[in-house]
Amino acid sequence: MPFLTKNVGVLDRALRIGAGLLMIALAVRGTIGFWGYIGVVPLLTGVVGNCPAYTLFGVSTCPRDGH
Repeated sequence: MPFLTKNVGVLDRALRIGAGLLMIALAVRGTIGFWGYIGVVPLLTGVVGNCPAYTLFGVSTCPRDGH
């Protein structure tokens, strides 16, 4: 299934996971309000390694094979 191929590179994944966890933690503490739970989206895309928006626009931060 081409829409489930990995299109998020290692650095991108680490940043997404970090940002997602930070947003969720701040929401739990009440620092940024309920909207901080939107951090689930970058967290999940980082863990899975696939971003639907990247697929839609044909973007990939994964390194090319053999380069």
